[in-house]
Amino acid sequence: MESGDNLAKTCIGAGAYKAFVITTDKIPFDENLRSYCEANYCGNYGKNYACPPSVGEGKELIAKAKSYKKALIFQTVAQIEDSFDFEGMKEAAFKHSKIADKINRSIKKQYNNYLQLTAGDCSTCPVCAQVENKPCRFPDKAISSLEAYCMNVSILAELCNMKYINGQNTVTYFGAFLFN
Repeated sequence: MESGDNLAKTCIGAGAYKAFVITTDKIPFDENLRSYCEANYCGNYGKNYACPPSVGEGKELIAKAKSYKKALIFQTVAQIEDSFDFEGMKEAAFKHSKIADKINRSIKKQYNNYLQLTAGDCSTCPVCAQVENKPCRFPDKAISSLEAYCMNVSILAELCNMKYINGQNTVTYFGAFLFN
């Protein structure tokens, strides 16, 4: 198994901007963050199995996350035209997902039991089966967000020596792998 420094280097090699390993007891959890999900700011509340309310209660997810000892936190940063460049944000999210896939392949070689978390909703399927009132097609591949697990990403970023906002005309996404 790789050390924290080597795991972070793996992330950078995969295209991440920064990466850091932290113990899960230091992750700032805040159940109140679920209120943003309930307000449906992203439009996925009740429309994605990996999002609230379908993913589970905040307390359950916090306990699940805390059952792991360490977390590999990584971020990607992309330039966009301006704060209304939704196409650029979507492209950056796609690139973030591809980088996470590369990291996942490396993690999978070293750890049998881990939890992957991402930025935003699960995008394993083009349209979540929940929208069609069908069971999840790939429950073993569904990926929830850090926020669905009640992680305060802005504070977490600071603890990991990362910036939550990386300057004007940029978009920053975070991902995590929790393991023992």
